[in-house]
Amino acid sequence: MKKALEVESLVPMFFTGGYHVGVGYRYHKFRVRVSVINGGTYNAETVGINNSSPAFKRFYNTSPGIFYGYNVWKNLELYTYLESHTFRIEQESTGVRKDIHSIDSGLGVSYQFFVGRYFYVQPGLHLYLRRNNSANFGDIHYTISNADVSP
Repeated sequence: MKKALEVESLVPMFFTGGYHVGVGYRYHKFRVRVSVINGGTYNAETVGINNSSPAFKRFYNTSPGIFYGYNVWKNLELYTYLESHTFRIEQESTGVRKDIHSIDSGLGVSYQFFVGRYFYVQPGLHLYLRRNNSANFGDIHYTISNADVSP
């Protein structure tokens, strides 16, 4: 396929009360897409590589992103992205919530399995990278993970 307009969704977000929608344009082996995600009750704290804390939960509030991809082989795509996330941080013991804003960038890899000519399933793996950011919950200090690995 030389050129294509694509609409996609991260379906598991609907199971957690959230949503994800992306619109992209493919030109030969290149693809650019924009997306909006809201994770609902999905706890992103569990995918943190460092600084992940079992005393807190981290939820995606509505956040936009832009992705640039390149199809390196057959339907294997490598991509980079920039996302403006707002995370709602919840202290489990008290239920107190605070928001942390983060500009995340990173790399991803995915493979498109086509079902027919127009529909595909695209499992992938993201590496999110971000600067240090934190919030105070009284006498407890929360620091967001600087890196997440997320399927």
